[in-house]
Amino acid sequence: MIFGEVLFDCFEDRSILGGAPFNVAWNLRGLGADPLFVGAVGDDELGRRVMQALNHWDMRPEGLQMDPGHPTGQVRVTLKGGEPRYDILPDQAYDHIDTALALAAAPARAGVLYHGSLALRDPVSRQALEALREQLSVPVFMDVNLRAPWWDRDTVQGWMAHAHWVKLNQDELTALSPAPDEPDLVVQARLTLERYGLSAVIVTRASEGAMVLTREGELHQRSAPPVTGLVDTVGAGDAFSAVTLTGILRGWDWETILTRAADFAAKVCTLHGATTEDRGFYQSSRQDW
Repeated sequence: MIFGEVLFDCFEDRSILGGAPFNVAWNLRGLGADPLFVGAVGDDELGRRVMQALNHWDMRPEGLQMDPGHPTGQVRVTLKGGEPRYDILPDQAYDHIDTALALAAAPARAGVLYHGSLALRDPVSRQALEALREQLSVPVFMDVNLRAPWWDRDTVQGWMAHAHWVKLNQDELTALSPAPDEPDLVVQARLTLERYGLSAVIVTRASEGAMVLTREGELHQRSAPPVTGLVDTVGAGDAFSAVTLTGILRGWDWETILTRAADFAAKVCTLHGATTEDRGFYQSSRQDW
């Protein structure tokens, strides 16, 4: 079960469907899993585009709520000097995921409950996640996605305490670590794992690759593979999360997970944006595995 925001990155000339949890769910479906995405859209044109996308990609629709009182999520993207600036709008439909509807859509059994941090900025969606977590009683994969000004350290750390696996980038690890002044990322990861009783801390490090530190004290590291035909890095972290979830559900060892997740994230960097409707793109990775 994938819980959280679905939104559009709105440029002057186009709107691109995304949101980290939605990207993860989309990738999981492309890779052969059957995720249930739980989120909310408005009763508007963008909301209808989300529903059409779900249908086109053969994703189950019962977790997507329609909220007539709030708009489908948007992020306004403007370019200044060639660099994008993101304005994450407040009070969007994904901030108001209804608890009763979310519980009604939940399956009798689930393997993992995934969530990020942005969709928990409002108490309404936060309550829905907490209810799902209690009802499902399954391991939780938390994908940290810090976006100013929509987070504070104590609150995010409180959610980490309920997770089994936490995935974050190296800057987020430093921001949330019990020892933010510690220069060694491995030490930061170990202190974080011990503080919150996690099964593993998964850290993405951009061009330096990724690492996993487990409860058993095993450290696994993977350098970043080369990217032939780089277009942009949008969605690379979401691609990494989708393959990590796939590996957890299928029982892959951490070396295999890291290798396949890094390779798939590099592959996504050859796309315009975070996902694609090209089923062959996903099928080729599945065949390699």
